Amino acid sequence: MHENQETTKKKHRPQVKICGLTRVKEALECTTLSVDAIGCVFYPKSPRNLTDNQAKEICSAVKGQIKTVGVFVNETFSNIMKRVNHCRLSTVQLHGQESSELVQRFRKEKIQVIKALFVEGTPSLEDVSSYNASAYLVECGRGNLPGGIALKWDWEKAKSFGENHPLIIAGGLAPENVSHAIWASAPHAVDVSSGVERSPGLKDLGKIKAFMDAVSQSTSTKKLKKVF
Repeated sequence: MHENQETTKKKHRPQVKICGLTRVKEALECTTLSVDAIGCVFYPKSPRNLTDNQAKEICSAVKGQIKTVGVFVNETFSNIMKRVNHCRLSTVQLHGQESSELVQRFRKEKIQVIKALFVEGTPSLEDVSSYNASAYLVECGRGNLPGGIALKWDWEKAKSFGENHPLIIAGGLAPENVSHAIWASAPHAVDVSSGVERSPGLKDLGKIKAFMDAVSQSTSTKKLKKVF
């Protein structure tokens, strides 16, 4: 009886966010593959940067089917709120050196906030006590862009952080290594952009499917907090 109970325990996989979508078709494909969230980037220096209307078109096409996350870098509260309302974003991701006060302003508006922290940059993991975010995205922090640069790092460095905080792992993830990253860091969610692309800003459906397959095989009986 005990053995049967063990084998019937529900398996849980980390949630998945596919970030940096630029086309409606890509977003709709994500909804067919059990992706949990998509990311729309509002950062002019990024090759995946969207206009407000491009993002609205993407978000409107998948409304009610998948969570939509707006990614911002050192933007003002008013500019972010304009995009939240225009595109009907589910979540705000702050991927720069934003203040804890900015995070709290969004929380007071009942908006879910993901704050990025960096293993080799600022704000660092040690700065987590300054924030009260809904979840934390952790990546390396090296490079000329805040994210989307395919830079691999030692994901195990975030494992202890995830024992006390809702953890999203990003940076250098791809279909061939995401299982190892999940094993190393035990995250609640994983975030990928360049690792499932044909070229910057153009996603590859085959790579997204392979990524999802790899994540689905990385299950645990431990219940994971939903961050999207």
